[in-house]
Amino acid sequence: MKKGKFITLEGGEGVGKSTNLSFIKQLLEEQGLTVITTREPGGTVFAENIRQLLLQNQQEVVSETTELLLMFAARAQHIEQVIKPALLQGSWVLCDRFTDSTFAYQGGGRGMDTRVIEWLEENVQADIKPELTLLLDAPIAIGMDRANKRGELDRFELEKNEFFEKVRATFLLRAANNPRVIKTINAAQTLDKVQAEIATVIKAVL
Repeated sequence: MKKGKFITLEGGEGVGKSTNLSFIKQLLEEQGLTVITTREPGGTVFAENIRQLLLQNQQEVVSETTELLLMFAARAQHIEQVIKPALLQGSWVLCDRFTDSTFAYQGGGRGMDTRVIEWLEENVQADIKPELTLLLDAPIAIGMDRANKRGELDRFELEKNEFFEKVRATFLLRAANNPRVIKTINAAQTLDKVQAEIATVIKAVL
């Protein structure tokens, strides 16, 4: 089905996904490629509304199942409205977070049954999966220090360190189990060094 290529950026809080998304877009555009940048949860007006629900601090406890289903509801809309049409037109799609984040945050952090996530992945996404995932990895203390400097923390960023350690461990396990697609980048380095590593990976793909 796909003509373009689908690349995702993953990682915990404060690892520099947004900054490096712009860098990768520039690298690809320099090769004459048409590039769409987007994010999850979000990417469409409707999905961005779901994002607000997910990230805002709520007065009631949000059930883990509700959180998971909202993630995939936003993803379904995002795939149909943005990702699939762009790939069919031959564009390259760069996405800040995708299903690896769901496995890491809801599966690892929340401890949800990964079989449920796998079922949703299969039924919501079909063959929409990234050809390349760049996992920006840094120790939790470094990432959270950066996140705190950005301003008010969202509902996920307010979680305890134990939650983020589980998230990080899940990301790294997924990378170890799928080294062909998921490339781990040391995001604790200076931005120049991080981007040099990213450029090497992208050039290999090109």
